[in-house]
Amino acid sequence: MRVLVTGASGFLGRAVAERISAAGHEVRTFQRRPSGLTGVEDVHGSITTPPDTPYAGLAYAVSGMDAVVHLAAKVSLTGDPAEFEAVNVGGTRTVLQASQQAGASRFVYVSSPSVAHAGSSIMGSDALPASPEQARGDYARTKARAELLALAADAPGFSVVAVRPHLVWGPGDTQLIDRIVDRARRGRLPLLGHGAALIDTTYVDNAASAIHAALDAAPTVHGQSYVITNGEPRPVAELLAGICGAAGVAAPAWRVPASAARAAGSIIEAIWRRRPGADEPPMTRFLAEQLSTAHWFDQRRTRADLAWTPVVSLDEGFARLATHYRAAR
Repeated sequence: MRVLVTGASGFLGRAVAERISAAGHEVRTFQRRPSGLTGVEDVHGSITTPPDTPYAGLAYAVSGMDAVVHLAAKVSLTGDPAEFEAVNVGGTRTVLQASQQAGASRFVYVSSPSVAHAGSSIMGSDALPASPEQARGDYARTKARAELLALAADAPGFSVVAVRPHLVWGPGDTQLIDRIVDRARRGRLPLLGHGAALIDTTYVDNAASAIHAALDAAPTVHGQSYVITNGEPRPVAELLAGICGAAGVAAPAWRVPASAARAAGSIIEAIWRRRPGADEPPMTRFLAEQLSTAHWFDQRRTRADLAWTPVVSLDEGFARLATHYRAAR
């Protein structure tokens, strides 16, 4: 197939484009800056620019494509609500319309389990319905709205699938791994509560292969949402220790009550809205909830419908992460 991948300059987007290209498909990418990939055609532009705008890039990017994998999004713990709305909702609407007009027949929307997370524990659930009303934070709310938009566009001749990779990580990840390591190195990474909440994560190669599988299976599984994980839930303290150990830094040893972290997160969010810092805030209510509540998922439907299983275990992932950090020293 000829496949357009949006957001291929990001950590997961790059891995997805590489995976699909390696499978023999013709890949074109669309994002604001170069993807750095070889063997694909880069097209630069913004998903917030209407596709009929002269020289917008998106109209060309989708032309002649059989399928679209849409990953481009604003991913952050805080920020201008209008920007989340413009990129995650408006941008998804624009990419959907452009894809339909160009005659693409498959569309994979890369969502997030946070679209169905209301702040309480999720233990062994399948993909719950996306709920903008209950989702926590502007990122999750707008991703939920975008997922509903994408699934509503599913129609004969235009197969739409939503996939929700959960906490994707691996070597080169600056969103999650590097921030954990940096805070641990500076002694600013606490455990919330007892650090015993069971959490699912997804090694990046597994996330990319699952998205590729969803692309292949779209004609038969269209109209549905799937959560993607390694299927190896671990206590959050063990996960953080594995990441820190791979990077050669001490694992967090001090604790903060979960209730105190949530309260502090709400206060920090309010301050950040008025005076944003240069990086992500040290804590938000959403982050405190993610680190102190269980969220692990039933993967049986995902694996059966997509004919997919993860191939890189968490322990192998930690070993690869350690190799990456040793090479960087």
